[in-house]
Amino acid sequence: MNIVLLSGGSGNRLWPLSTPENSKQFLKILKTDDGRTESMLQRVFAQIYRVDPGAVVTVATSADQEAEIHRQLGEAIRISIEPDKKDTFPAIALASAYLVDVLQIDPEETVAFCPVDPFADDSFFATIRDACAYIPSVQEHLMLLGITPTAPLEKYGYIVPKTENDISLVASFKEKPDKKNAQRYIKNGALWNAGVFVFKLSYILKRAHELIDFSDYYDLFQKYHTLERISFDYAVVSSVFFFLFLHRCVVLHYRHRCKRSIKFIFYI
Repeated sequence: MNIVLLSGGSGNRLWPLSTPENSKQFLKILKTDDGRTESMLQRVFAQIYRVDPGAVVTVATSADQEAEIHRQLGEAIRISIEPDKKDTFPAIALASAYLVDVLQIDPEETVAFCPVDPFADDSFFATIRDACAYIPSVQEHLMLLGITPTAPLEKYGYIVPKTENDISLVASFKEKPDKKNAQRYIKNGALWNAGVFVFKLSYILKRAHELIDFSDYYDLFQKYHTLERISFDYAVVSSVFFFLFLHRCVVLHYRHRCKRSIKFIFYI
């Protein structure tokens, strides 16, 4: 599989341990089975290769994190540098163009975009691997991941599916709500939006060209500072919602190490 790890962060979450150059995903605070310590980045990187030894891993990040990523993962790791912080859609568009124009990956290949710091067992990444393998067999190209909520948390967006069936359309997407609305969404079967996206590169590059005037990766990189800040959910996912009749979604089940039920909602 091709997977891009989105490595952002301002370094404020665990300050003073974390800094802009040494965000929480780089802190070696996790214990390994043999008693060593590792960072979130190192843990996720190892998990990906355990479930798919042939995986192509790229990290999308800012220039001030590049050196630390190389220190932890080695000089061979592929890095898509975001020259300015412009939110998730420009970052994903730039990384997608990097895969096609720099790494020469076929635009019809499937790629998964995932946060750099999920704390889940290997089955999480095995399911993403399986999603990447599934995409080529269908007409449309966007998959999302949802987590069955354990509490009405306000820090997540929510996905409301139309049915509880394994194949279901999405009724709506909800931005981060207050506790009262989160309780109402969960009662209606809503899932946490995990921020994992799986799609064909051609699908997302087409959307990028619709919103941004650029010719290729190098042109986009030069123009990056002029781009509007816009989230991937707003630029892509919300537009899919309005065309739901084109899509179905498959829901798979997974148990998190913390016994949290996971559902993978795949738009196809």
